[in-house]
Amino acid sequence: MKNIIITGASRGIGFELAQLFAEEGHRVLALSRNEQPVLDLNIKNIHTFSFDICNPKDLKKMEDYVAAEWGRVDVLINNAGKLINKPFGELSTQDFEEVYKVNVFGVAEITRVILPFMKSGSHVVTISSMGGIQGSMKFPGLAAYSSSKGAVITLSELLAEEYKESGISFNVLALGAVQTEMLEEAFPGYQAPLTASEMASYIKDFALTANKMYNGKVLQVSSSTP
Repeated sequence: MKNIIITGASRGIGFELAQLFAEEGHRVLALSRNEQPVLDLNIKNIHTFSFDICNPKDLKKMEDYVAAEWGRVDVLINNAGKLINKPFGELSTQDFEEVYKVNVFGVAEITRVILPFMKSGSHVVTISSMGGIQGSMKFPGLAAYSSSKGAVITLSELLAEEYKESGISFNVLALGAVQTEMLEEAFPGYQAPLTASEMASYIKDFALTANKMYNGKVLQVSSSTP
């Protein structure tokens, strides 16, 4: 049994992940601003509360829970994300800040808070996007989102180097199109080849096993464009 934290757990891939891990008997802390969908599942080994990754009080609440109830964290999945789809000429500094607060600063902060609870064999998995991969196809309107997803790739590479003696692994999955609400926001009407459940199954297995083979790596998980 492992202790697993998932952000962005109220919908899409994060929601499916929480259920898959719980079904295997792992203890899950499923975090999102809207905790109701997870509460409605009524699964005893999933704990949840309303959580804003940009709020220091919520980060402290998470830290206190882990310290009191678990003592250690085996897997952290940085899945929360914010997307603004707007032409670059209309993007404001505030738009960029809102996206980066969740997709970059939030990832950095939650990772920093949780790292003291991680031991050799623990795994930090950050969900990025094919839009953040250099040389991949880019789409107009996603300047803030895709650039933020490129930033967390570099962040994870740096953390893998900085913590390589600890035995903690840091890896990134750059996802292609998955049928989620966020995809609909980015590409209205587009039908993705993968469901959230199918991608969650892949991520679950990766999170539990891939740290034995990878550290500081970015894997492109995409069969389509976008």
